[in-house]
Amino acid sequence: MPLNRRKFLKKSAVTGAGVALAGAAAAPAAQAAEAGKPAKPGKQPKRYGLTVLGTTDLHGHVFNWDYFKDAEYKDAAGNAQGLARISTLVNRIREEKGRENVLLLDAGDTIQGTPLTYYYAKVDPITAKGGPVHPMAQAMNAIGYDAAALGNHEFNYGIETLRKFESQLRFPLLGANAVDAKTLKPAFRPYVIKTFCVKGAPPVKVAVLGLTNPGIAIWDKAYVQGKLAFPGLEEQAAKWVPKLKSLGADVVIVSAHSGSSGTSSYGDQLPYVENSAALVAQQVPDIDAVLVGHAHVEIPELKVVNAKSGRTVVLSEPLAYAERLSVFDVQLVFEKGRWSVESVASKVLNSNTVADDPKITKLLSDEHAKVVTYVNQVVGTATETLTTVEARFKDAPIIDLITKVQEDVVKAALAGTSYASLPVIAQASPFSRTSEIPAGQVTIRDLSSLYVYDNTLVAKLLTGAQVRAYLEYSAEYFVQTAVGAAVDTEKLTNAAGRPDYNYDYVSGLAYDIDISRAAGSRITNLTFGGAPLDDAQQFVLAVNNYRANGGGAFPHVASAQELWSESTEIRTRISEWVTAKGVLDPKDFASVDWRLTREGTPVF
Repeated sequence: MPLNRRKFLKKSAVTGAGVALAGAAAAPAAQAAEAGKPAKPGKQPKRYGLTVLGTTDLHGHVFNWDYFKDAEYKDAAGNAQGLARISTLVNRIREEKGRENVLLLDAGDTIQGTPLTYYYAKVDPITAKGGPVHPMAQAMNAIGYDAAALGNHEFNYGIETLRKFESQLRFPLLGANAVDAKTLKPAFRPYVIKTFCVKGAPPVKVAVLGLTNPGIAIWDKAYVQGKLAFPGLEEQAAKWVPKLKSLGADVVIVSAHSGSSGTSSYGDQLPYVENSAALVAQQVPDIDAVLVGHAHVEIPELKVVNAKSGRTVVLSEPLAYAERLSVFDVQLVFEKGRWSVESVASKVLNSNTVADDPKITKLLSDEHAKVVTYVNQVVGTATETLTTVEARFKDAPIIDLITKVQEDVVKAALAGTSYASLPVIAQASPFSRTSEIPAGQVTIRDLSSLYVYDNTLVAKLLTGAQVRAYLEYSAEYFVQTAVGAAVDTEKLTNAAGRPDYNYDYVSGLAYDIDISRAAGSRITNLTFGGAPLDDAQQFVLAVNNYRANGGGAFPHVASAQELWSESTEIRTRISEWVTAKGVLDPKDFASVDWRLTREGTPVF
């Protein structure tokens, strides 16, 4: 959805950003004035129009296909997905504007997110000797991208997979703030400069600076700690943009895998802002446009005034999964022996307005078919249908399956250690509202749809008091609802905008969540083994790596002692567990551990 400007200003003020939005009419006039004095009558200055196209957060979507449902993708809004659609839009614009006048960029999160990307990272890995070329590399090369920024999810499969993917691209993967942990020198290419020829005038030099997300240091700590560091976007942009100007850049575009809200999901665990694209525009002079990524929101055009130059910077974020394409129209004028940006405007195009490009469809039909076959493998039989439809507000057996698998894996891993006697509890989140494991045959895709992220498992040591605080924080997910007030399940959750994936069940305990109470005092009747929870009792928490590394800013877990971790995905562990059982029966894993109440009375 479009960014609410009032919310944007409010968020910026809270973080001390003070980002100002430009008046729509003021920017072009101010920028034109900066380009130089008006030309004398009868002598028109040379002008040039550059079109910059941008995608972001593709997350492995090549086709308009839902591998979890084994069907064409569809949603209530009528959106379509996939690079095959984007290719059609890009071809159309290149034909209209002239390919030589179009720059195509991406803002990151490319090689994780669908069974297609998982398959070529884990099942038929691109890192194997003589291995395949990644489908996303094939598609983006064929479409003709000019550059892409690193996303945080690029690191999910480790640095080796990322480097192999990078080597398969015919365009640079940019990350000015992804640096070597020891030397602090760029570990990836910081920028690229592209030259555009103009008839009867000097060429236009366009610099693209790539910036990625500081949160990688938390979210993929297991892969990057001691190897890579990720300083803030603002400070790195301030370092590199003057260099780009000194190299003769007439236009500076930033491709940033960072949202525009000025907020961070990891609290104060890092000194750098997670969603700082607008702060970059506000604080660093000489940037003309920013392609925004990471936040999965649609921003056709956002104007930010640079605090030092007074010039307007235009930001745009296309919707994720190739549902939208951002289009920047950059107008330049040649006066006083140099090119200057006269105006910038942006919009987004909807990929549901076009058909798939048959060139891309043909190119990757074999890879697509392999993955469809893989996800439809039968691994067991379910005695009844399990669904996540009510999992946000009721203890659902389908989520208990996740916690049971995690408990079993961690117990087996700690067997024979000094921690083997400690009770193991587990967390899990209702990632999807539409997951279903049908009665009868169970396939890999059924189980994958339940756990859509490539998270891995970690064992952390927590006290009872810390677990209580963890649960209180999780319970902030619910909207406070007074006793006697009507309960609308559509409005009951996601308080303060918290996403479903940042609400956790915790197994092995029993507790009530009193939604009539204020956040911070909602957990009641918290027991372990039938007795009130002992704050000094030690527990092993089986937790996903995102949460273990601080994702969601849950208290205590990131700093807690790590007892064990692995690189096998939780999704894979679920498939192994079901395969070993053969039969998926709720009596083997389901229990009612928690419920919503109001002053002791159950809500449901």
